[in-house]
Amino acid sequence: MNLLLDTHTFLWFVADDAQLPGRAKELIENPDNRKLVSIATCWEISIKVGLKKLDLGEPASIFLPRHLAANHFELLPIAMSHATLVERLPLHHRDPFDRLLIAQAIVEGLVIIGIDVALDAYGVKRIWN
Repeated sequence: MNLLLDTHTFLWFVADDAQLPGRAKELIENPDNRKLVSIATCWEISIKVGLKKLDLGEPASIFLPRHLAANHFELLPIAMSHATLVERLPLHHRDPFDRLLIAQAIVEGLVIIGIDVALDAYGVKRIWN
């Protein structure tokens, strides 16, 4: 299965946070599944760290590559097809980072691992618990 981790999913997984449900954690830990983290997630995390809304204990420039590599997560770049699909998405969700993740999941045929039920309105497959 090709999984796209939402921002909170990535953060909760690397922190071994109990808020991450067992099913989501099992899917991420399954070596048969491909795990992707969008560059949009890295951008969102970097913005929050810079605004002091998120404390990683180290700069995002160190935290992100270390945890991507340690967990064998692939970095998903933002393609033109992802960026331009956003303009055609209905406004069920207004968060620009989530809208980009939705577009990436649609274009690439990915399953989103995330808590946000608002993503379901776009017809993407989402798994949480």
